[in-house]
Amino acid sequence: INGRLISLGSIAGFLAVLGIAARHAVMVIRHIQHLERREGETFGRELILRGAGERLTPILTSVFTMAVAFAPLVIAGSIAGLEIVQPMAVVVLGGLVSSTLLTLFIVPPLYERFGSDSEPDLSIVLAEPTIDLTKPEQVELTRS
Repeated sequence: INGRLISLGSIAGFLAVLGIAARHAVMVIRHIQHLERREGETFGRELILRGAGERLTPILTSVFTMAVAFAPLVIAGSIAGLEIVQPMAVVVLGGLVSSTLLTLFIVPPLYERFGSDSEPDLSIVLAEPTIDLTKPEQVELTRS
């Protein structure tokens, strides 16, 4: 954004944002699954909106806390001693905004589209005949 090269601090910031975004996305999806499986809600748009809405406050709280922690480092600018931490703080603050928008506005529709409203279909796996290895008449040995 500011024309600088990618530094060690900015790479660390990207990794931190990746972890934060993954954690928040998993938190939203797991809550939607909890509502569906444990509370008996039917899969659909209402369930997705309820699940994402109920995770809104915890996500915004953690984002706000991290933003408060990193904001002084961004405001301080490039001063001696902050050569690694300052670029990391800039990347993390920018990433917090984009990952929060992604988690709250992109993940729920994707889960609605690709999420499962039922248990996986195991009929394909169970349709294959099984062999009982304890019965020699079912085991066909070949010698090479």
